[in-house]
Amino acid sequence: MKFINNYLRFIVSAGALVVCFQSLSAQQKALTAVYQQRAESMYANIWKRYRVPSQKGLFSENYPSNKKDTLNYFQGSGVKEKEVSFLWPFSGVFSATNALLKISSVKAKYKPYQDSLVTGVEQYHDTVRKPAGYQAYPVEFEKTDRYYDDNGLVGIDYMESYFNTKNPLYLQRAKAVFDFILSGWNDDVGGGVTWLEGHKDQKPACTNGMATLTALKIYQGSEDKYYLEQGKKFYTWMYKTLRDPANGIIANDVKLDGKQNLTFYTYNTGSLLEAAVMLYQFTGEKQYLEQAKRLAADSYKYYTSVPHNKNLTMYIDLPWFVTVLFRGYEALYKVDGNYQYIAAIENDLNYAWQNSRDQYGLITNNWTPNPDVLKKPKWLLDEACIAELYARLSIL
Repeated sequence: MKFINNYLRFIVSAGALVVCFQSLSAQQKALTAVYQQRAESMYANIWKRYRVPSQKGLFSENYPSNKKDTLNYFQGSGVKEKEVSFLWPFSGVFSATNALLKISSVKAKYKPYQDSLVTGVEQYHDTVRKPAGYQAYPVEFEKTDRYYDDNGLVGIDYMESYFNTKNPLYLQRAKAVFDFILSGWNDDVGGGVTWLEGHKDQKPACTNGMATLTALKIYQGSEDKYYLEQGKKFYTWMYKTLRDPANGIIANDVKLDGKQNLTFYTYNTGSLLEAAVMLYQFTGEKQYLEQAKRLAADSYKYYTSVPHNKNLTMYIDLPWFVTVLFRGYEALYKVDGNYQYIAAIENDLNYAWQNSRDQYGLITNNWTPNPDVLKKPKWLLDEACIAELYARLSIL
């Protein structure tokens, strides 16, 4: 009789467990649908608000825009907003498109958008200066500086496009981009690449992190060990030179006298974190996995402890920066199954979606409903990454 009673209890418990899993599965499917809808909704809104119809494949910098804003993400003094966006915010739309293409149910829908983005990015391609590279603004308008970090973004976008389509042209273009980036490498402060062509004042994490990922993604797509070795070279230099021993995350840059600029943007740790996971996957060397876990834990500790809005889990320095950190957390989650870090960004993103959208459906750059920020024009890069984040979350 005791055996029968225990057996019945087991059957009941197992049944309850099945119901529980079925309920959880239903919730996950519902959340997946919500996140995909948000990704597609934001993406459509970007094309509606920012697309410049007179310029094939290009977008405006801000919305609404009076073309009078001063942009401060360049070497030297601020630059006035122009007819179309600079390359960096444009790349955010390219990345969002590639993220949407990974959703199998809508891949065919977004392939024409990817084709348009490829047309758009090639308008930044400067083939006059050698080696060829992508300048900050479309070449038909003017000659501008060529930033190595911008080119890293192009390389990553082309490799993600290659993974989505297997078009060999995209792999070829990513390799050409890496050749341009590598032309900026020198042995000052032990190696690394400067911020932009012709300026040798600093070696920043943004340039070298994106170069590392470009090399490793090319290796992933081509299995050419040259790119694995280049990825290792960039990664090792960054980890040794830019990681701050006090808090364990990545400093913004190192000056040529060897002094670190102890400004800690989320994306600089994010790019190296993703690279560490990739190196572990490619080599099986556990040191890279341990370094990835350390970067994730230290960045989470830092960005949840620095002053930030009480409604958010983390400090939001720039939405796109946080998106790059998310990519690193996502890569690690797929290896170790720890959802804690992703959950923090997911929570904050959902708060922003529910509370911090303006009259046009665009989200504030600090993810809070500050009335003054709600009224300001919204930057293309701040909005494009929202579509990417929700696309990635819908897949997870």
